[in-house]
Amino acid sequence: MSLPGGAQTGAEVMAQFIPASPFAAKLGVVAEVLDGDEVRLRMPFDPTNVTLGDMVHGGAIASLADMTVMAAAWAGADVPDSLRGVTTSMAMQFLAPAQSTDLIGVGRVLRRGKTPVNCDGRCHNT
Repeated sequence: MSLPGGAQTGAEVMAQFIPASPFAAKLGVVAEVLDGDEVRLRMPFDPTNVTLGDMVHGGAIASLADMTVMAAAWAGADVPDSLRGVTTSMAMQFLAPAQSTDLIGVGRVLRRGKTPVNCDGRCHNT
């Protein structure tokens, strides 16, 4: 993947990548904060992303969490000539249902290695 629109920083890459991603667009995910220390993404409530009634599907929440830590990993990174990345592992604990609410994903880098980046992500209602 080449740099979209001539972006120079990881945060700029994410600012251009997220709205261009068909999956992020399907979920309505938008970036609210993209800086080196913390990122915040918002997923608006959409009745097509529920399991039953008004409960947001866990898969939609997991997708927001994955996009959030991806954005955190890139926001403070040096941008290579060729962009690539993959989620290698992710564990989640759902503490309460999200019902009829927008969700906020907050992501932080815990450790930046040469290639792997360990992140922490949390999703909560607004």
